[in-house]
Amino acid sequence: METKISKGFPRLVSIFPVIFLLSILPFNIHGFHLGAAHVFVFSWMANFKLLLFAFDRGPLSPPPANLILFILAACSPFKIKEKSVKVLKCETPFQGNEPRVVPSLILEAFLLAVAAIPAQICLPGVELEPQFNAPVRATSLQDFWGRRWNLRVSEALRLTIYSPIKTISSRVIGSRWASLPAVFATFVTSGFMHELIYYHIIRKKPTWEITWFFVLQGVLVDIEIFLKKKLVATEKFRLHEAISGPLALANIALTAGWLSYTQLLRNGVDEKVIKEFNAIVEFFKRST
Repeated sequence: METKISKGFPRLVSIFPVIFLLSILPFNIHGFHLGAAHVFVFSWMANFKLLLFAFDRGPLSPPPANLILFILAACSPFKIKEKSVKVLKCETPFQGNEPRVVPSLILEAFLLAVAAIPAQICLPGVELEPQFNAPVRATSLQDFWGRRWNLRVSEALRLTIYSPIKTISSRVIGSRWASLPAVFATFVTSGFMHELIYYHIIRKKPTWEITWFFVLQGVLVDIEIFLKKKLVATEKFRLHEAISGPLALANIALTAGWLSYTQLLRNGVDEKVIKEFNAIVEFFKRST
């Protein structure tokens, strides 16, 4: 594919029908598990990877040797190593800390774990890189969102949104503060994509609560970066990690509970999840 179609606009045009199909496919799929999984895997991750591939960037460049691995690499929210021989043992993101974490975040981690099943079944020899890096050990908001939570999404957003905007911003405001608009734009994009996921889960007019959650996080991370450059870098003030870490996690738990989880409860998503689980259990009971 890569050798026959040159990168850039020609390749983008050639894969646009696929991007369009993946964008509209979730609209015909209802239910919490299928709806949320399809919009996350196809409308978000796969399309972002294909956009990067069009310009010869991202995890699909260079493309995997065979078509099956290419499709799995495009659709899986996990990063697949073609020459691996085992699946990496990944630390459970909230092991031993479940009661202290917002349930909606646990639910997202569960969906990401389920999304790895097709790759392991179809290609049991592939190696999946960790999706999380001990989020409860985060020392700041920047550390949590950039290095510990949902690593593959962070990578996709960094390549598609953060890096291009930072490059442009560095020419306008200089390299010292170029990351600020890039970080904010990245969080806004993430907010819009999460809003799309929530629409497919709830199937009601968007309230933009989840978008505002990520906008707020973007503002807070920018403030954190600004303070680090002004105070920490100049050794004027440094907050110990034992304090900054719990403060960051408390911030995420409170704001996510306010702008994310309450919206799901208000629309009965928890009841929908229970009903779908019960339906699956009943199906297997009848099959045995």
